[in-house]
Amino acid sequence: MRIDVLTIFPQMFDVPFSFGIFKRAIDQNLVSINVHNIRDYTHDRHHTVDDYPYGGGSGMVFKPEPIFEAVESVKTQVDREPGAAEPPIILLTPQGRLFHQQIAVELSKHRHLIFICGHYEGIDERVVEHLVTDEISIGDYVLTGGELPALVVIDAVIRLLPGVLGSEHSAQEDSYTNGLLEYPQYTRPADFQGWSVPEVLLSGDHAQIARWRREQVIRRTLERRPDLIKKTKLGREEEQLVEKFTASDKTKSSSSKEPEE
Repeated sequence: MRIDVLTIFPQMFDVPFSFGIFKRAIDQNLVSINVHNIRDYTHDRHHTVDDYPYGGGSGMVFKPEPIFEAVESVKTQVDREPGAAEPPIILLTPQGRLFHQQIAVELSKHRHLIFICGHYEGIDERVVEHLVTDEISIGDYVLTGGELPALVVIDAVIRLLPGVLGSEHSAQEDSYTNGLLEYPQYTRPADFQGWSVPEVLLSGDHAQIARWRREQVIRRTLERRPDLIKKTKLGREEEQLVEKFTASDKTKSSSSKEPEE
């Protein structure tokens, strides 16, 4: 996979891409990441990338010319097979669709991704209408720029590429991969300050362990993110677990209420 990032702060990517999963993927030639300074595609002595908004208002707005030119330049650097699909051109913006695991899976299937990191008060709408193919937000809050969201999305995508993680099953077992949260994890020692690892995990009975983990996935998701239960297509066994834990929680809640005088 090839990833191109357009930004006015390319230095922000130097350190993250030099460690961990990023570096491993790059060193193994599983992905190439190219960071481009949008200012390099300006033609004035001050390398101006923004201007005042028409109609007035506070803040500055990204100009369309350098962004269009940067994207076109990136496209010329890639040899695409005849008839191959155009790469997604993704703008990181609070107005985009809310990022989640299935979007990461969707993006991981592409051979080439282009990310545009917004800044200032916004970006000229003609970029959105005539260049960008997707807009992504990582949450309902506002950051100073699109660099951190770009890193979040790229991290989530890269770890899904075959060969990047140490185990081929690691990504499949992560939270949100199947729409639900991951089960609790434990390691040595078996007893720490009087807190013991659940006995089932020490039993060596893989069927029992798998059953316990399925139960924990449902229980944890119900407790922490019940909204995910409603969005996820569950199997019959999982539906029965939901019914079981919901009924148990109602019983506990009822018994904990103080009797009226």
